[in-house]
Amino acid sequence: MMKQLTIIVWAVLFGEVIGYIGGALEQLNYNFGEIGVVSAIFALIIVNGITLITNHSLPVKGAEKK
Repeated sequence: MMKQLTIIVWAVLFGEVIGYIGGALEQLNYNFGEIGVVSAIFALIIVNGITLITNHSLPVKGAEKK
């Protein structure tokens, strides 16, 4: 649970910074709520997907293959 909260916090922070800079460069409106939610969801999907893939690709030592 703590890992998920850490991911959400950092994703929102980085997403807000990137969204603000990108919005200024493209001259778009800055919507902090939408950017925060999208970046948090995207980060959770990516990090949990990578964790799921790597957990299944590396077998536990001592486990027999069936």
